[in-house]
Amino acid sequence: MDILYAVIVVVGLVVFETIASIDNAIINADILSTMSAWAKRWFLTWGLIIAVFGVRGILPWLIIWFSTPSLGPIGALTATFSDDATAAAAIEASAPFLLLAGGMFMVLLFLHWLMAEQKNCIVPGELALSKQGPWFYAVAAILLLVVVYFAVQINPFLGVAAVAGSAIYFVMSGFRLFADKKSAELEKGGGDPKAAKHSDLSKLVLLEVIDASFSIDGVVGAFAFTMSVPLILIGNGIGAFVVREMTIRNLDTIRKFAYLKNGAMYSILCLGIIMCSEAFGAHLPIWFPPLLTICIVAVFLWLSIRKIKRNDFGVCPVEPKSE
Repeated sequence: MDILYAVIVVVGLVVFETIASIDNAIINADILSTMSAWAKRWFLTWGLIIAVFGVRGILPWLIIWFSTPSLGPIGALTATFSDDATAAAAIEASAPFLLLAGGMFMVLLFLHWLMAEQKNCIVPGELALSKQGPWFYAVAAILLLVVVYFAVQINPFLGVAAVAGSAIYFVMSGFRLFADKKSAELEKGGGDPKAAKHSDLSKLVLLEVIDASFSIDGVVGAFAFTMSVPLILIGNGIGAFVVREMTIRNLDTIRKFAYLKNGAMYSILCLGIIMCSEAFGAHLPIWFPPLLTICIVAVFLWLSIRKIKRNDFGVCPVEPKSE
């Protein structure tokens, strides 16, 4: 049963990491198209090592450390790869704080996509809600207020965890806006002298910043699948490799599957709700999150295959931002 559980979790993590990183792969490919051959080779080799062992390796350790400060940095590192009962008990005790922070992060990520980002509409209501971008912050504030109110009834620090998860979302959102702006400058560059100032080195740094900011949701969501960091490293590592392969091989094909991004975001919503529910004491079967993710992705993959040839989907408009 333990082996079957591990396989299900790893497969779920690979699917989730891959589907959640499609935007990352597209942005990477656009920037790589402006770089020299040596820089492309460096990113696709050493960049993969940094992505797997640097970003996706360090983030789970940091999350365990900050959610269980009693372990300390070394204790958090050893606890993730050992069977120490004391360390395991400490991580288990801090799990509600980690899950609520991660759950709030995931739900806000979904709400911003639903209300304020351009998308290919397929689910009823998406078109109407896509016009409500300015209301995202009001909805986020009310949601945070409600969650904190119920969280402090259980433990005041649980309320702090909800606020921390929201803060992490808005910080990460700032990094993504910066990355989008820089990648757009490079894409428009061409013969523009201003864009030409960007050296291959600066582009490599930008690619790593983009990868770090886009990997946060994959790492945070992984804790909805399991608290086992080794399994998270394996699943997210394989997913990172798949994303790199998509970047250089099948990106044009991936772009045709218009609803994969929708599948990723609805997976994020479901995992966020699961994490919040478990933080408040709900107990779900260990196989439920990975199988739910696989099923959601499969549905939207099927919708993409069925609809893409008909070309009958619409791009949801986004309310223009006031200057």
